[in-house]
Amino acid sequence: MARSILSVINQKGGVGKTTTVINLATALVKKGKKILVIDLDPQGNATTGLGKSNNDEEKSIYNVLIGKTSVQSAIQESGVAGLDLIGSNVNLSGLEVETANDANRAFLLKEILGKENESYFNRYENIFIDCPPSLSLLTVMSLVAADELLIPLQTEFFALEGITQLVKTIDRIKINLNPRLGIRGVLLTMFDKRNKLSSQVDVEARKHFKDKVYKTVVPRNVRLSEAPSHGMPCLVYDKNCSGSKSYINLAEEFISQSNQSIGSAA
Repeated sequence: MARSILSVINQKGGVGKTTTVINLATALVKKGKKILVIDLDPQGNATTGLGKSNNDEEKSIYNVLIGKTSVQSAIQESGVAGLDLIGSNVNLSGLEVETANDANRAFLLKEILGKENESYFNRYENIFIDCPPSLSLLTVMSLVAADELLIPLQTEFFALEGITQLVKTIDRIKINLNPRLGIRGVLLTMFDKRNKLSSQVDVEARKHFKDKVYKTVVPRNVRLSEAPSHGMPCLVYDKNCSGSKSYINLAEEFISQSNQSIGSAA
């Protein structure tokens, strides 16, 4: 398989999950890495945020999961060199009902990323899966397929309370379906240094998750919000804004983690 398959997950919407997938992936390819993004959210925001249509049924993860399209033919080049995409569309929202009688449906994505396709995916340094903002079948499929998790955490009231249910779900998946699953890191997003609450969440998150919390924090930034409407990552839209700079810093931390893992495994 790829060196690492990461699910970017939080059951709460609006925490910067898709923004993180798009911009961390872009920052990594600009540092020479080959990355694949899989959009597993029926809203298809990672797809459109990378300049592709979320109405393309043939080149969609939905068609791959139902066996209508091969995974190789569903992969598209994004507008960023070195960054490939398997897009999503609204059809994906019906998958849970359509697979109701499949006892092994939680393993569908894992099977696609492994076995006969394993050598094909070895070309990618990392595969990022953008999960829907819920603890649905799609999220469970992502957790079963992943090696590691990246959790964006919005620095707002009730942020940590919302993580409790997610951590319980992760623990259940580890016990029953994917014992290798681990948390790669927690990323604090929408940080406002003028807001005392942001600093309080920062302190509490680091107390709870300890060194799993990245030193990099992603600030509230208008350019990060604008970029998706232009169909491009913020690092392409405005590489010098504070949001882009934060994801460049995150990529450096992320690569450092990878290097440490390789070193400890050697």
